[in-house]
Amino acid sequence: MGDLQFHTWLGSKWGLLFSHPEDYTPVCTTELGIVAKLQDEFEKRDVKAIALSVDSLESHKGWIKDIEQSMNAKVNFPIIADEHADVARLYGMIHKNSSEKHTIRSVFVIGPEKDIKLMLTYPMAVGRNFDEILRVVDALQLSAKHPIVTPANWKQQEDVIIDPSLSEKEAHTNFPKGHEKVTPYLRYTEQPG
Repeated sequence: MGDLQFHTWLGSKWGLLFSHPEDYTPVCTTELGIVAKLQDEFEKRDVKAIALSVDSLESHKGWIKDIEQSMNAKVNFPIIADEHADVARLYGMIHKNSSEKHTIRSVFVIGPEKDIKLMLTYPMAVGRNFDEILRVVDALQLSAKHPIVTPANWKQQEDVIIDPSLSEKEAHTNFPKGHEKVTPYLRYTEQPG
């Protein structure tokens, strides 16, 4: 897809940067295929996906053909050819205990202001759960718009927790439909928006 300047490419959108140990590997192939299949879901959330591998651009081009054929999905996001592992080292994607060359399965969700909002690291042998990554993006975007936090295992349309920094008066103002006060710091309310 050509050269890109990351911040310019990202613009005012959210970003999903995820690394892969190596091209032409089975777990990585399934992951890129799943991200390709979920492109509509990422677009709904204003998220641009970009992958990274320490293999060459030519390697990526050949691998994309395999991904598209084996996963029945069109890869329509960039894959960074980080042959010298400059980006991988900058983001801490290479762990000496795992490999001197290959990246671990890192995931970074980056907000529109270019701050890293989430970092997940998976071992090389374990594929990522992109449904979970979408769930986290939903929670991050909701808490960016409203003074809430999300409880464990939260999903869209479920109750959320009022940010503990809000006073009781501010909670009533921000959430006029009311809330359930379990403890002074644990107050559930309907998902806003």
